[in-house]
Amino acid sequence: MFDSVLDVEKQLSAQDYICDQKISTVVFLAEKLEKPVLVEGPAGVGKTELAKVVAAATGRRMIRLQCYEGLDEAKALYEWEYSKQLLYTQILKEKFSEAMAGSTTLSEAAERVGKEDSVFFSEQFIVPRPLLSAITSEDATLLLIDEVDKSDPEFEAFLLEVLSDFQVTIPELGTISSRTKPLVFLTSNNAREMSDALKRRCLHLYIDFPSQELEQRILETKVPGVEQRLAADLVEMMAKLRRLDLKKVPSISETLDWARALLALNAKELDAEFVGQTLNVILKYEGDVRKAQGELSQLLEKKAAKAHATAESVTEVPEAKAVKKGALH
Repeated sequence: MFDSVLDVEKQLSAQDYICDQKISTVVFLAEKLEKPVLVEGPAGVGKTELAKVVAAATGRRMIRLQCYEGLDEAKALYEWEYSKQLLYTQILKEKFSEAMAGSTTLSEAAERVGKEDSVFFSEQFIVPRPLLSAITSEDATLLLIDEVDKSDPEFEAFLLEVLSDFQVTIPELGTISSRTKPLVFLTSNNAREMSDALKRRCLHLYIDFPSQELEQRILETKVPGVEQRLAADLVEMMAKLRRLDLKKVPSISETLDWARALLALNAKELDAEFVGQTLNVILKYEGDVRKAQGELSQLLEKKAAKAHATAESVTEVPEAKAVKKGALH
């Protein structure tokens, strides 16, 4: 349980998740109002990670449903365990024979067997999938419906009952309501627009690329051992890259990967050689690499010129003082 918005920030920070007040406010309200959260934003900005750290901070068991095109109820909600049903049929074969004894017609025999359907269509023959597991759990859970935008509109419509009433309907069993309401997070990379019906049932949170100051804090938290100067250079360069017209804009996850790669190469600062060796860590398309090389080369040249000018001014200052001193004496 979170006591306040500030408490959310503190507890997530303890899980090494650095967030701003907008994120912590939505997380706090989601728990207090028992509302699902639809988290949208570019890939790699920490949407899935947010659900993971909230689950860890609140002591909830996380149940994850990974969405994809063609996902249906059988994979998301439940499946009948047909092999188990068949096994029980074989075991109870004699009982069926007794039930059908004395039947004079096929329809009468079928009617008698049909009365036993409830034996085979009960909870003991159901294989629960993520949605049903979250609904029926006795313990507090966090349900993560990841990349919901990749699912079909029909599946999105099916989710509405879960998101509004925290219940599911199984034709053979009826409606099953939640025993302990799960905290629900849905993530979307904006592959398609979510329906108004789904958005109306959720609190909305858009996580964008962080400011340079916040990204540097994230980098220094997630990659221990990175020097402050190197971290600042990395963050500055990533900000430059995100302003380019790239096919795949690098996100926070790529910043962290780049920092780890440079540490593995024992880099203390960025230079043209290290950038050339590691650019494929953050850029996934050759066209993007070519676009970025020119921009980064210019930035590195400017940094080198600035560092050279600073070094010259430092060496000139003592000489100037010496000349002045000589003139006075």
